Amino acid sequence: VVESAEASDRFLWDFRRTLVDMFAEEHYRTATELLHKQGLQTYSDASGVSLEPLEDALLNKKHVDIPMGEFWFRSLHPWIMYHVDVRGAASAAHVYGKPIVAAEAWTGGGYDSPYALKQVGDYWLAQGINRLIFHTSAHQPLDTKPGNVMVGTHINRNITWAEQAAPFTTYLARSSFLLQQGKPVADLLYLINEGAPSTMPFWGAGLQPAPPPGFDYDYANADALLTRVSVAPDGRLVLPDGPSYRVLVLPPIDRMTLPVLRKVAELVRGGATVVGPRPARSPSLVGGAAADAEHAALAEEVWGDLDGVNRTRRGHGSGAVVWGQTLAAVLAAKGVLPDLQVGQLPLDGEIAWIHRRTSDADIYYVASSATRPLELDVRFRVTGREPEIWRPDAGTIERASYAADSTRTRVRLPMTEHDALFVVFRRAAQAESHTVPSVTRRTLATLDGPWRVTFAPGLGAPESIVMPRLASWTTSADSGVKYFSGTATYARTVRVPASWRGRPVVLSLGDVRDLAEVVVNGTTFQLWKAPFEADVTRALRTGANEVEIRVTNQWTNRLLGDRALPADRKILSSGSPGAIGRPATLTESGLLGPVRFVAVELSR
Repeated sequence: VVESAEASDRFLWDFRRTLVDMFAEEHYRTATELLHKQGLQTYSDASGVSLEPLEDALLNKKHVDIPMGEFWFRSLHPWIMYHVDVRGAASAAHVYGKPIVAAEAWTGGGYDSPYALKQVGDYWLAQGINRLIFHTSAHQPLDTKPGNVMVGTHINRNITWAEQAAPFTTYLARSSFLLQQGKPVADLLYLINEGAPSTMPFWGAGLQPAPPPGFDYDYANADALLTRVSVAPDGRLVLPDGPSYRVLVLPPIDRMTLPVLRKVAELVRGGATVVGPRPARSPSLVGGAAADAEHAALAEEVWGDLDGVNRTRRGHGSGAVVWGQTLAAVLAAKGVLPDLQVGQLPLDGEIAWIHRRTSDADIYYVASSATRPLELDVRFRVTGREPEIWRPDAGTIERASYAADSTRTRVRLPMTEHDALFVVFRRAAQAESHTVPSVTRRTLATLDGPWRVTFAPGLGAPESIVMPRLASWTTSADSGVKYFSGTATYARTVRVPASWRGRPVVLSLGDVRDLAEVVVNGTTFQLWKAPFEADVTRALRTGANEVEIRVTNQWTNRLLGDRALPADRKILSSGSPGAIGRPATLTESGLLGPVRFVAVELSR
């Protein structure tokens, strides 16, 4: 005990705060400065998500060139840990003016397909990540299948789909590139606890008060608030690099150091809106009694008679302080509409999004975790510009159906299952509304069995089999087929009538486990995600057409099959650890269908 229990608590607060400052400055800053002398830059989780370490999370990341977060393919730990870690990395980049936010990506997976990786990765891109670091793409010194990776998803040259990876990695590259453009757009700036640890809220109820739907946010630590935040004439909180916020949200505690209280008072006087409880005292011994007296006087000056129950809003200078109102009410009182609002969404949590702005465009990224197609009715807080749909999987730009008013633009977004796309506003609107013709689909032919399936040699399966109907390889009585991993080819001749000529025709494969290459009369189409469809119009011809569907699954089934074989009969040259935290089980594999030729035409 130092003098008293209160003095001891304040002494410990100062001591721990000194430690986290030194961790940031003497470790991360020192390492970065040394590397800069060698012409190198630093990536770092700084310092990661193992519980809640003694750190100032954003200050650590300030002192590295490229801050990183972390997300797992399937998490053993509470989801909130990875969410706040990624949001913390993105916030550190945003408030400290760093353009790249990286992530240790897909940790703890196994031999997973590109489509499965996409479903997880899309969500984290919407949380602010714009550079993905595969965990793990390890150096593989030997061509011994299946290769080996520690605690990671296997992404290396020894996986089954390595030669078919280009569409997936191109998709990630396009998405990352667009998410690196311009500056982030968010309305709420949450000040995190000044003490040690000074981190995003990992535990309990999470972020409080919670942001209303349609409003994005960043975190700021005391250092960023003191050194980089100012107030604009219109009351926005602005950073020197360009991002701005409508409201500063204080942590739900009654302690605040005098320097931070002075800054808050300065921002409110200048026109800012600040939400949070009145600070009762400083947690620090710095400044002694004189500092405590100034602290009390300043809190009285700013918060006055607010009690957070009966009296919840008070003007001060050109701004206001609010205590006890919801953020939705605060934003509504300021006339701030949601940045993105989705209407008639059947289930909560199925849409994730992020917004970036360049000098001449607004870029929204919208990702769906729904397992079904959706027709979204989305209102964007943009006017005077025409929306375009940019699809990172296909590399295409499409016009969108929209209707605009004086405050927002309402856009119809057709999305397939587990879809992700960009809505880009870059061209001046020529009209207040536009309607894209609807699409009609009509099945022209269904390719039923039997199917002849040829398996890649040397992987335990017979050279070929005949399948009376499409089914997973795992249902086969032949163990070589049941446990097969690799590429198998479904081939047949299809006769196309003259009536198909001049019509857009899609070959729809239905369900594929895990990815496919379609070859029609020598023209190849690569399919790695739902819907597994290829526009084969240009490849078809009247009469006989040679169709091959080369389907590749991943290594899990062959690894399970090898477990039951003696050493001299194993198919793979080495074993490999399974996914962290989940038992390896047989996964459906092959072409499951139904396979159809479909006419896709615009309605007139």
